[in-house]
Amino acid sequence: MTAHAERAHSLLGASKASQWINCPPSARLQEGIKDTRSEYADEGTLAHELAENKLRRRLLPCDSKERKRLDKQLKEIQAKDGYGPEMENAIQGYVEIVEERFMAAKARTPDAVILLEERLDFSEWVPDGFGTGDVVLIADGLMEIIDLKYGKGVPVSAIGNSQMRLYGLGAWAAYSYLYDIREVHMTIVQPRLDSVSDDAMTVEDLLAWAETVVKPAAALAFAGEGEHKPGDHCRWCKVKATCRARADANMAALAYEFRDPALLSLEEIGAILHVAERLSAWAKDVADYAFEQAKAGVRIPSWKLVEGRSNRTITDKNEAKLALELAEIAPEKYLKPQELLGIGELEKQIGKKELAKLLDGLIVKPSGKPVLVTETDPRPELNGVAADFAGEEFEQ
Repeated sequence: MTAHAERAHSLLGASKASQWINCPPSARLQEGIKDTRSEYADEGTLAHELAENKLRRRLLPCDSKERKRLDKQLKEIQAKDGYGPEMENAIQGYVEIVEERFMAAKARTPDAVILLEERLDFSEWVPDGFGTGDVVLIADGLMEIIDLKYGKGVPVSAIGNSQMRLYGLGAWAAYSYLYDIREVHMTIVQPRLDSVSDDAMTVEDLLAWAETVVKPAAALAFAGEGEHKPGDHCRWCKVKATCRARADANMAALAYEFRDPALLSLEEIGAILHVAERLSAWAKDVADYAFEQAKAGVRIPSWKLVEGRSNRTITDKNEAKLALELAEIAPEKYLKPQELLGIGELEKQIGKKELAKLLDGLIVKPSGKPVLVTETDPRPELNGVAADFAGEEFEQ
């Protein structure tokens, strides 16, 4: 079993599919750029290791040697930075979902199988294309791909998800000769967002998508050809800050021409908000890239790296406290009373379910401040009159 962080990655891997399908040349542009790991990536890797450990112990046959290995691995996982009650609870919830789906598959087909961290080869449609599926369930008539997303910053949907579809292709290519697979179900579980997203396709439709969409795009991407097309898929692109196509698209947005009369219409305001949101994301990407270059000693014309503002700090609080005590300063002038930890920290220390039980009726979630978002946002629209929001501060 290869460590999650050490697994090889394909040039046209499933996790980058939305990029190279929509913007084929981006694959070769990123090819020589080293991946930068963040604490969030390390946390996600650890969560996947914990999930695999739990699933192997719970759903696969284990002899004494395998149990001993899993016990040792679990202790190593629990000793790493990032492991804690939040991760334990989130992964336990994910494991229960997988177990439920596996039991349902076995009810349909007694010899249904579960594959964990399976290398899935879809090179029939994508040159050297492969990826690793977290969970693959195979039964007659139906195959299910389940993917764990531990992050909570960006919601991820299984609907129309290219990564999940490529995993489905790889699994179908490997096991269709053993099972009569007619439909592929794809599920993404984001336990920290309490999100389970599902999509389904017939094998016929999946293969048609592979031939008409994936195969032509993959050929262009592998050759480093095709048209540069900026879009939402730029989010995780390694060259998003210096991509000329993205810059040209955003500079074109800056050239927005306002029509008479002098005051903008609501339709124009709505269009400008979309432009501003896109420009804001682009500007941050460019600024972050320039900052990293400056830190590395690269000179950015007209810009320089300087020391930022900082706040004063006490180097030794115990020594400071002793000094104030010796000076006979009244304690209330320099000591804070004990404060209750925030809900998130309490859940980490005590456990989410245990805290909810202990503080039943004491934890409430008040209405959030109004915020203006695009109409595609899944949250319900607020229809109150202006007086309902008097005195409220809107988020920007």
